[in-house]
Amino acid sequence: MKDIVLRKMIVGEMDTNCYILGCSTTKDGAVIDPGGNPDAIKSAIEDMGLVIRIIVNTHGHVDHISANTEVKEATGAELLIHEYDAGMLVDPIANLSASAFGPVVSPAADRVLVEGDTIKVGILQLNVLHTPGHTEGGICLLGRGYVFSGDTLFAGSIGRTDFPGGNPDVLIRSIKSKLLCLSYKTSVLPGHGPNTTIGNEKECNPYL
Repeated sequence: MKDIVLRKMIVGEMDTNCYILGCSTTKDGAVIDPGGNPDAIKSAIEDMGLVIRIIVNTHGHVDHISANTEVKEATGAELLIHEYDAGMLVDPIANLSASAFGPVVSPAADRVLVEGDTIKVGILQLNVLHTPGHTEGGICLLGRGYVFSGDTLFAGSIGRTDFPGGNPDVLIRSIKSKLLCLSYKTSVLPGHGPNTTIGNEKECNPYL
């Protein structure tokens, strides 16, 4: 992972993996899935010496968006999410917060994403892979040798499909067509749980 600084933080009530990604050359940074503990996230950003330009939500569920407001206010970063999940940011019923930990309303997206979009973080580049199945607008973010998989693919598991917008057939198709075609050595940085690789999941994931 050349030119990268990366910190993984476990945040919120659902132990969500929040990632702070930075370009070591320019010190520009991005926060991926700020799902809680905004003060800890802000402290980590300061410790890493980054200027956060972008916040990305891999999908619109409450455990991935809860700290959007605080992180955006602190950094002035643009907020990005796939176009199909954009409405979930401002709808506590759709983002599941109304039935979980109390209603959460995020700022609206500054930019909506679609398949094939590119997100630049300094000299780093993340390619947007639309991977519906957990939600209609679920995405993964592909860098050079690594992929942030959100709640699409986990170590030994896959995302839930019993929430509104979920579909098990669609999720499996997303994983097989967008992720399993990547190099075996590709590091998978999921939305929950430990990191893995594409090779491990092709060989050992019982859902695949």
